[in-house]
Amino acid sequence: MQFTREFEAGSAESFLRRLRPWLRPSAGVVSRFRIGLLILGFAAVYGVIALRLVHLGIAPESHISRRGAASDAVAAARPDILDRAGRLLATDVKTASLYGDPRRIIDVDEAVELITAVLPDLDATEVRDRLASKRSFVWLKREITPRQQAEIHQFGIPGVGFLRESKRVYPAGSETAHVLGHVNVDNAGTAGLEKWIDGRGLAELHQAGLASGRALEPVALALDLSVQHAMRDELIAAMERYKANAAAGLVLDVSTGEILALVSLPDYDPNRPGRSIDPSRLNRLTTGVFEMGSTYKALTVAMALDSGKVTLASTFDAREPLRYGTFTVDDFHALRRVLTVPEIFTHSSNIGSAKMALALGIDAHRAFLKKMGQLDRLRTELPESAEPLLPKNWSELSTVTIAFGHGLSVAPLQAVMATAALVNGGKLIPPTFLKRTEEEARSLAVRVIKSETSDQMRYLLRLNVEKGTASRAEVEGYYVGGKTGTSEKVVRGRYAKDKLITAFMGVFPVDQPRYLTLVMLDEPQATSETKGQATSGLNAVPTAGKIIARIAPLLGLKPRPDLPSAESLLKPARQAAN
Repeated sequence: MQFTREFEAGSAESFLRRLRPWLRPSAGVVSRFRIGLLILGFAAVYGVIALRLVHLGIAPESHISRRGAASDAVAAARPDILDRAGRLLATDVKTASLYGDPRRIIDVDEAVELITAVLPDLDATEVRDRLASKRSFVWLKREITPRQQAEIHQFGIPGVGFLRESKRVYPAGSETAHVLGHVNVDNAGTAGLEKWIDGRGLAELHQAGLASGRALEPVALALDLSVQHAMRDELIAAMERYKANAAAGLVLDVSTGEILALVSLPDYDPNRPGRSIDPSRLNRLTTGVFEMGSTYKALTVAMALDSGKVTLASTFDAREPLRYGTFTVDDFHALRRVLTVPEIFTHSSNIGSAKMALALGIDAHRAFLKKMGQLDRLRTELPESAEPLLPKNWSELSTVTIAFGHGLSVAPLQAVMATAALVNGGKLIPPTFLKRTEEEARSLAVRVIKSETSDQMRYLLRLNVEKGTASRAEVEGYYVGGKTGTSEKVVRGRYAKDKLITAFMGVFPVDQPRYLTLVMLDEPQATSETKGQATSGLNAVPTAGKIIARIAPLLGLKPRPDLPSAESLLKPARQAAN
């Protein structure tokens, strides 16, 4: 036992002797330990850096790359836009953009020389200034081709890279420009429905990073690309035939308020939107305001008939012009006799229309136009809209001139909306560029005239094609009605007799109205075909006839044989009015 205790005591002393260098290490041991620790630390840091470099190399569109863009937003994804038949009107395609990190550029001059050799349209001085800056990210060229990307990539220039972005493409080109609008280089909507889409929350999704690369729900429009093409084609031909400065037209479903076509010429290519800022290329139907001429007489007659104070059998004395100081109101083709309401309409009498409005009074006239949406800015999905130009002081002379379409300037789409209410049974429906059902339209509709008045207006519109100023709008097999309008443009505060705006509102089929078309020509010229005149009945009306003949079959309307006369078709309504 004693031996064992001595052995154990000796072993403990031996163990402590061995442990003492570690409990009190020498300077050499401490140095070796610290060096080993540093080696391990550096290895870990370089390992993390190597892994990050590999990640950046295989993921050029990472969030880190995008954050490096700072204020230069990377173009984000947008939803497709489709017409009513599902045809593609706007979509995104992926494209590469070239950027630089000036902090990593080794030789600025060499980089500039190589890049401009592939992209000769770049300004070498501007590229040099960007690459010589102290920023961490600069754009060099947005939206380059795959071939350009491959050539620059082969150079292996340090500090130069690529980002994949979304580029907006419009397959129909100029045909839908004024409806769709366009986007900027960052793929953000700046005009038309593209801007409206951003206003519906897409811009906020982009800022939050939630729209990039996602499959967004397509936007379905009421627009019919086939109808749009036919209308644009005929308007281009009309501009050439009548040597007009500009032309515009649209097609509206009178039961739903859907806009199936809208064309304003000259237009531009939204794939290259630079020319959109040209004032001559504005959207004349929503952004421009015009005196609509005698097309406004339809509103005047409807107001008078709806009041109950005037019937189709009422007469007005048009033997003498109306005089207000130095201002004289006369008829273009003066008959110098007492006229019935249908005669006032079909002969487009200024005197008769003015006396009809005066019979109801200034306040009633203004209230009716207000009810018909003519005195306030019209809002649609298109952000671009114009405020009507109203008389500063609404006098008796204002009522006289507005009664036949002068003295009040509105966006043509406003006038179309009101005219649609005259034929659809008397309900004002806000127009839309989106698809809408008849049930949805009924929930938005406001009754503005009696259904009986609408029946009488359809009769007058058809009568005007049969016997009046709109005879050239007759299309075989299709029951067309309409009203012409010719107004003098205001130049330096005065009406210019040789500068005209001609318009035609056409409804078809007029007995069961489905569609309303507007055609406008800006400063059409007299030709041998028009026998030296330039009024609406000789240019806008035949143009509308050609358009209706082309689009009616596209809209599913079949030609009808043996169309009844206006008199026989609406005789019951006329007898009731009498």
